[in-house]
Formats: sequence, structure tokens, C-alpha cells
Amino acid sequence: MGKAYFVSGIDTDAGKSYCTGWLARQWAASGQNVITQKFVQTGSCGLSDDIALHRRIMDIPLLPEDLDHTTAPVLFSYPCSPHLAARIDRRPLDLQKIDDSTARLGERYDVVLIEGAGGLMVPLSEEYLTIDYVTERKLPMIFVTHGGLGSINHTLLALEALKARGIELPYILYNKVHDSEDSLIADDTRRFLAGYVARHFPATEIIDVPRIFLAPKPKED
Repeated sequence: MGKAYFVSGIDTDAGKSYCTGWLARQWAASGQNVITQKFVQTGSCGLSDDIALHRRIMDIPLLPEDLDHTTAPVLFSYPCSPHLAARIDRRPLDLQKIDDSTARLGERYDVVLIEGAGGLMVPLSEEYLTIDYVTERKLPMIFVTHGGLGSINHTLLALEALKARGIELPYILYNKVHDSEDSLIADDTRRFLAGYVARHFPATEIIDVPRIFLAPKPKED
């Protein structure tokens, strides 16, 4: 059975999709049989936009598991928080369907990278948060942050939440693409977070995610 990781970040625009695809590309290049999954995709009625981006970054075509929605088992039409998207589409978020899809991918691949929707505390229902899902399934976390203004506060709050829940944090992905345009802020944010993580999460590795060239998005017929 493959190893599953949950990928979350400081907010909706942290660059989770980019970083998930980049990490999958790196691990695949090192010889691992890796697949990405989109936990819940909102704002889509067909193919998951985030899964399509993963494949572009990985420089591979769409996979059979993408076309049959195993990698994106829950789609909602409205681009908003999953709890509201589920209400708008008048159907509950099916957690068992997600679990079953993850299990199927785990039978075929060595590593499953499960990209979340938004940040850790995004609600999946009125009483159930994303962090509850991760905690109950004991999924190790890969957390995405960057050097934008305000990211130190958001990152530290998230790390404290992970520690309080006892969630394993093997990796932090530091998204250089979303760095502040002010290099003084960006560089000091990276320095500060490295020191904080070394003191409080010594088993966690920070990985810098660089900007890479993406081939043009395929045109639709």
C-alpha cells in the first residue's frame, strides 16, 4: 500500500497546486511511482483544474485515473468553500468516496499526494473541518507557505494547530513563486521560518520550490 500525504497551505492562494505538482515531478524523477489527488475540487463540473495543472507541471498527459475521476472524486460547481459548495449543489460532501479513491490509488502507486482545498481550517460541513479529516486519518502533512507579507503569522498559527492535533509534519514547501516583490521581506521571512522550524519542528525539512517553465496549456477543441 502506498504512502499518502496531505498537502495544505496557509491560504487558498498559497500555491498548493503548483507545489503539489512540482513535488510529484521531483519524486517521480527520483524513481518513485507517485500520483496526485485533489481532495475536493470546487468551481468545476468536469475535469479537475488542479489535477490538470499537476500533470502539466509533471510534464505528463492526463492519466486514466484522472479521466475516471479517481484523482478528483468530489467535484462541486461553485468556486467557494466545500461546505458552501455542497449546499449550493444540494448534495453532501462524500468523505467515503474520497477515502475509497485514495485507497485505490494507494494500491497502484508508491506515493499519493492529496491536495486539500484552501487552508487547514476550511470547513467541509458546518461541524467538520479539513484538519479534522487529516487528524482522523493520521495523514502526514506537507505544508505550503511563501515569503509574502503576512505569511509568517499565518504559517506559525498553522504550525501550532498541527502540533496541537499531533499531526506529523515531514515537509514544508517554501513557494518561491509567491515571494514578496520586496526581497528584504522575502529573504527575512525565509530566514525567520527556518529558525522557528529548526527550534520547534526539528524533524521537519523545508524545501524551496522554484519557478519552473510550464508548457502552454493545451487548447480545447
